[in-house]
Amino acid sequence: MRARLPVIFIVATILIDGIGAGLIFPVLPDLILEVTGKTLSEAAVWGGVLATGYAVMQFVFGPIVGNLSDRYGRKPILISALFVLAIDYVIMAIAGSIWLLLLGRIIAGLMAATYSTASAYMADISKPEDRERNFGIVGAAMGIGFALGPVIGGLLAEVDTRAPFWVAGAMALANGVFGLLVMPESLPKDRRRPFSLKRANPLSSFQSVSALGGVRALLVVFFIYQVALFVYPAVWAFFGREQFNFSVHEIGLTLFVFGISMGLSQAVLVGPVVKRFGPYKTAMFGMVLELVIFIAFAFIMQSWLVWFLVALSGLGSIVMPALQGIMSRAADDDQQGELQGVLGSIAALATIISPLVMTQTFAYFSREGAAIYLPGAPFVLSSLMIVACLAILYNWRRHNR
Repeated sequence: MRARLPVIFIVATILIDGIGAGLIFPVLPDLILEVTGKTLSEAAVWGGVLATGYAVMQFVFGPIVGNLSDRYGRKPILISALFVLAIDYVIMAIAGSIWLLLLGRIIAGLMAATYSTASAYMADISKPEDRERNFGIVGAAMGIGFALGPVIGGLLAEVDTRAPFWVAGAMALANGVFGLLVMPESLPKDRRRPFSLKRANPLSSFQSVSALGGVRALLVVFFIYQVALFVYPAVWAFFGREQFNFSVHEIGLTLFVFGISMGLSQAVLVGPVVKRFGPYKTAMFGMVLELVIFIAFAFIMQSWLVWFLVALSGLGSIVMPALQGIMSRAADDDQQGELQGVLGSIAALATIISPLVMTQTFAYFSREGAAIYLPGAPFVLSSLMIVACLAILYNWRRHNR
């Protein structure tokens, strides 16, 4: 049992990262309204700023933290991150201004960049034949965390707006103490390497794009699709409150349903569907489904339909693995590593851009006196992006049969 304690610690760390990222979504509108006293549309703009600040820190510090763990070992990086994260949640729990909230999200984004270090630790302690299974456990922990985060946040916020952050801080602190007691260092000193600024540059992977000529159009599809899909975490809490008068608890539950639907779709449907229809048809079908759902979200007024559409929208998650499969097949065998590095950077860039674009769109069309009142406008924008993705992918297919 003691031999498995480090694995339990890593899984708990990833789970806490996922919960911490998700718990703020349902409580965000009330929290920003509380500290700013502004309207919901203005609060949404600040929500985009907070989300972008979090994403920027992940993008910038992901490779830096990874390089630090290669230099100093995994344990000090992970334990330090958990203790700092505990302090950060306390800051957010007592924050009385939007600037203190922004500082909290920036610190949280920096600490969440330890995902790569946790994965490296798992690789260090896993036998070669067990690595795929253990990486699957890590991925599942992150998915469960994202699904549970909004539910926990929604339930605790019914007690107090700040309660989710106190609980998340206590979890991070407890896990840090647990890791300090049971976690051995996995990287021997003779396998460590000096810190490298070049390897720590978050933009370095983009240098490989020119070498991936055969998939450049697909990389554009991947980026646009990621920006479109991020409409859910970017504006869902604000949209649900404005359009359907959802409570914090209901917002958390809808996000939970979405997360579970997405997880089940990826775990159960992707393999059989791709095997039956191929990755291209699978990606096209998933995008058409997302297009229909986005248009429906933009204009529906009945709240009961939301639950059906949220559950259905998780099926659209089959697009991403199908699209990655298309790109992997189109790239040369010696370009696979470059491709995955570029995809990671593109996804990070999309999570930086999308919150600002989506929340500004929501604010413009939901503010008092708007020429066209349409809280679902971000979903209209996302549907247009999906149309662009379909057109580019169809054109790429015509020229690459």
